[in-house]
Amino acid sequence: MKRTRLLYAALLSVLLAFGLCHHALAAGEGTRLADFYLTKLPAPALTPAPTLDQAMKIQAGFNKAIMPVFGKVVGYKAGLTNPSVQKVFGVNAPVRGTLMEKMILKSGTTIEADFGARPLYEGDLILRVGSDAINGAKTPMEALQGIDAAIPFIELPDLVYAKDVKINGALLAAVNVAARYGIVGEPIPVQATPEWMERLKTFKCQIYNDKGAMLIEAPGSSLLEHPMNVVLWIRDSLKADGIALKKGDLLSLGTITKLTPTAPNTTVFARYVGLDPKGHVVISVTFK
Repeated sequence: MKRTRLLYAALLSVLLAFGLCHHALAAGEGTRLADFYLTKLPAPALTPAPTLDQAMKIQAGFNKAIMPVFGKVVGYKAGLTNPSVQKVFGVNAPVRGTLMEKMILKSGTTIEADFGARPLYEGDLILRVGSDAINGAKTPMEALQGIDAAIPFIELPDLVYAKDVKINGALLAAVNVAARYGIVGEPIPVQATPEWMERLKTFKCQIYNDKGAMLIEAPGSSLLEHPMNVVLWIRDSLKADGIALKKGDLLSLGTITKLTPTAPNTTVFARYVGLDPKGHVVISVTFK
């Protein structure tokens, strides 16, 4: 019996050491990726390719390394919430990232076109948490009771990796789902009504260039068929990791319009049609 206990203790020690080593390796990989991200240099592929669980551990190290530059956590983002984008990245479910204070920029901001290693822009939407009661919501309508504002959002993601790297969901998760910057408009007050449920589903995000030409248009239903489905997915993903949403958290819901490379000396406008009961809303970003 004593021999059995000693063998068990030795095995447990080995497994514990292996686990600690694995976490240390993941943190180190995250720090290494953060070095590429912070210097805006394209990162090579991760080898061996991580699983999604491993990628989220790498993300934790990545986020810890970039927080001194980008500040405190202000919310979360879901990536790959659009079925057409999921196909590109070879996944059938979203991935989760974290938003930090200095990632959020005001409409009208001018920023370098090469703000990252592989800079892009896309039409997006933020919903702001108004109550921590959202953590107990069982339906989209109950979740909407925990939302107090919709915020127009042009996300400015950075794919981080070199162009020859085939990026899948795990690689994207490892670099915090490509979060870099985003342009916000003024918050639009939201009410938990059937009218607002329909408005969130059917509003259109239109992207225009500085010549007034509309480049692309897509509805709110591009986001997992309804933006509130994304809210619940983020909530459940966080809950699985022991994290609760709190009042004021910003939830970036993902790609409404397609990811598009930036170009210098251009201005991009996002027009939100049918989102604000008071009329259309336009936000913009200029790339220099």
